[in-house]
Amino acid sequence: MEASRPPLRPIRRLLIANRGEIAIRILSSTRELNIETYTLYSPGDTSHCQHSTYSLPISSASSYLDIPALITLVKANNIDAIHPGYGFLSESAEFASRLWTEANAVVIGPGWETLARTGDKLAARQLAEESAVPVLPGLHTPTNNIEDLRNFAKQVGWPIIIKAADGGGGRGIRIVRKEVDLADLMERAMRESPQGLVFGEKAAIHGFRHVEVQIVGDGHGNVRHLWERECSVQRRFQKVVEFAPSSIRNREVVGRVIDAAMRMAKRVDYHSLGTFEFLVHSSKPEFYFLEVNPRLQVEHTVTESLCPGLDLVKVQLQVAMGQSLEKLLSHIPRDPRIPPPLNSMQLRITSEDASADWLLSIGKISSFTLPAGNGVRVDTHIVPGLVVKTDFDSLLAKIIVTTSSWEDMITKAKRALEDTTINGVTTTLNALRGIISHTDFEAQNCDTQWLEKTLPQILETGKAITAALPKPIASSTTSSGAGFTTASTGVPFRKGDAWSISLSPEGAEEKAPPAHLVLTKVLRNEFPTSLSATILLTAPFGTPQPYTISLASTTASAGSLSSLSKHRRGDARNPNHIIIPFPGQLVEIMVDVGDIIAKNDIVAVIKQMKMELEIRASRSGVVSWVYEGEEDDEVSEGVLVAEVMEEISNRAKL
Repeated sequence: MEASRPPLRPIRRLLIANRGEIAIRILSSTRELNIETYTLYSPGDTSHCQHSTYSLPISSASSYLDIPALITLVKANNIDAIHPGYGFLSESAEFASRLWTEANAVVIGPGWETLARTGDKLAARQLAEESAVPVLPGLHTPTNNIEDLRNFAKQVGWPIIIKAADGGGGRGIRIVRKEVDLADLMERAMRESPQGLVFGEKAAIHGFRHVEVQIVGDGHGNVRHLWERECSVQRRFQKVVEFAPSSIRNREVVGRVIDAAMRMAKRVDYHSLGTFEFLVHSSKPEFYFLEVNPRLQVEHTVTESLCPGLDLVKVQLQVAMGQSLEKLLSHIPRDPRIPPPLNSMQLRITSEDASADWLLSIGKISSFTLPAGNGVRVDTHIVPGLVVKTDFDSLLAKIIVTTSSWEDMITKAKRALEDTTINGVTTTLNALRGIISHTDFEAQNCDTQWLEKTLPQILETGKAITAALPKPIASSTTSSGAGFTTASTGVPFRKGDAWSISLSPEGAEEKAPPAHLVLTKVLRNEFPTSLSATILLTAPFGTPQPYTISLASTTASAGSLSSLSKHRRGDARNPNHIIIPFPGQLVEIMVDVGDIIAKNDIVAVIKQMKMELEIRASRSGVVSWVYEGEEDDEVSEGVLVAEVMEEISNRAKL
């Protein structure tokens, strides 16, 4: 019989094939098990490597997804296990199988056969049906044909939800509320599917909560649940706030949901950690299976906080080495109808502007303050000077608060957010403060559509709370622990400072003759974020020449910066200009010169962090000019994508 996963065996050398806060989280547990650790880092992204035994360079962010390169690296360093964290290759059956067959290395997780049955959304849906778990009406085969979805919608009625068959992390999902939007939204979802295939389900929207069950199995028929979590506060299917226990007051219904997850896990003899997700109605005994995430979740911290002493990453590693599940979880009750003894909540702080349609905010973190105190945990990778790029997820920090009641948890979360500041990039702190303070949230009356419907009011409240907070006292400390303020202090440049400068091609045997630079006046010093000064520059064998120098930190590539010089820059004051508001890769221009468009029509699509984001028209009119570059161009913030002139309605008829 062909193996479905690697055998259980000791782990001696573990590669963490991830970065950021989750790499740090995995490192902490692995070190406590006395396992030798290896981390990966790409240029300019090293904050997660501090405590690993070895750190290995990779050429770029895309190398985290390069299976052949990772196999070569694993074999070269005699690594026997890989923890993929979440995202990247954590749900890839191919990755798990190839690492074992080609490098004799174990990928921490359920094994390739279970990944194939649960990571694929249609296969997971079939598993639910086999396990007598309710599912929403849906297509049974993936498709790239719009007529399949159109006919399906005619059968079940609008709205429907389109899902990439192989999507993950909220990607490749679109709600279609009316037929006119079907073609565009289907195309968006297909582009976020590696296979270019989607399927449709009847959308369950009003009154439903997003409830997920944490499962752990040992691969020998023993499966345990660790209660549920709720993550209904979300936007674009991306979770923002998670908590436990859920807001479903009928524990009998919660018990049925947990039992459904257990049935599915036992049917595939589940091994390792997994999260089984459901839509549960807030007032009716009605629930439906959504998907399986066969990996460690971002919000695993909530479950850990419910049970003092529980370390899910350590449990995951210990199960992979063959330790007894009963021994590891002997202190945790089994009855799903009895809620956990504590309340816990996670608040995700991301580098996004919620008031600008959650656009990624790039830049350099100049200073930050993180909360501390009883019942407060912070998982983060941020350090002074950390540069937020478009290459990776926007998550900066996770604040987890734990108390004995929901009411105490709300007050503690408010205090923790008041104690948090991050400067240098725009974050979601205003949105989080507004969410926690909203009466709907306090009363646990938030379904999966609540955040998007209520966002303007939430942001208004959040901004008011932020404005009323005491202004922080300036600090020059460089401590980075929770509860401390960290600052990136400016270098004290002064008039008369001088340097000898040599620029030689890499690998050149002889050093180039030096130039000489002297500061004649410092105009503005916020180094390393920015510096402006007048200088005298003397080239080799030349005479001094006066210049003004301006330095500004950037995460944009040379290609996207050069696009500013090659392409027109928009004027934000000009209502006719449609401007790209963030850097990214141009996927498609949706209009041509002469097209008549309406306000909010899609003009262009930009890819950022693997997500496709739409640039929409701010007014109606006739397109008089469009971007003159090519699709797949790297584009920078501020580039003009189209110009729209007011339509003349009373043209002469010919």
